[in-house]
Amino acid sequence: MGKTLFILLGPTAVGKTELSISIAERLGVPIINADSRQIYKGMPIGTATPTREQQARVKHYFVETLPLEQNYSAACYENDALELINRLFENSDTAFMSGGSMLYIDAVCHGIDDIPTVDDLTRRELAARLKNEGLDQLREELRIIDPPTYNKIDLKNPRRIVHALEIYYCTGKPYSTFLRHTSKHRPFDIIKIGLRRERTDLFHRINQRVDAMMNQGLYDEALSLYPYRTYNALQTVGYNELFRVIAGEWEKTFAVEKIKRNTRVYAKKQMTWFAKDQDIHWFHPNKAEDIKQFIATNLS
Repeated sequence: MGKTLFILLGPTAVGKTELSISIAERLGVPIINADSRQIYKGMPIGTATPTREQQARVKHYFVETLPLEQNYSAACYENDALELINRLFENSDTAFMSGGSMLYIDAVCHGIDDIPTVDDLTRRELAARLKNEGLDQLREELRIIDPPTYNKIDLKNPRRIVHALEIYYCTGKPYSTFLRHTSKHRPFDIIKIGLRRERTDLFHRINQRVDAMMNQGLYDEALSLYPYRTYNALQTVGYNELFRVIAGEWEKTFAVEKIKRNTRVYAKKQMTWFAKDQDIHWFHPNKAEDIKQFIATNLS
């Protein structure tokens, strides 16, 4: 019998966490987490990390394992996750992954281009330039240095612009020259199970979850993390907005609405990304038994 990796994926707040635990319990396997922020320590509320009780029910890998200051990429995840998957396959024909980070899932399924690691000095220099010179200046610089990346990248996303320039100044080569766009072979089967809801339902759940996070102490969590706000791990929705409250730039109520809006925007990006993947088998999150039966059928 061959080896099979099942992947449960979907946008934020769709309902992956509890369902993934239920599936893992049925399969008798651990959960390989594919969330790029839950991997860090010290930010459980803002990343909706599985609770201690949930983690006690099923072993989770890649949950609260890295310090905030450690830079981690999809390429790192590819290497670490594949090493773990191969190790798990020594004792089981089945492995199970769950998450919503598109690049992490793609890295495991298809591989990711070998992008060089950016050194801390270059990272700090580009961050300072973004602050002092502004995005327009860096965007124009990228247009001259690397037209292929400029024509493809999200020009409104400062992290994408800065990262492309970081690669150039670290290596002397344009970011686009490192992209091969070829899929790597995996020695196991991959079956993707997607969760989706009506957009209005999903957005309502997002709004409710943000309110719940605030009630759970997200502001205090952000306050404790404020000294580390420049770390890459914290460049994410929820913390970015509350850091501006702490800095005296925004009112808290305004920031909460921004968190809701920006989370909805991120969810739309996830849905757009996943919709392009023809290999995903889609289910409503309420159809847990149908999903488990689908998995059982693919194991028989």
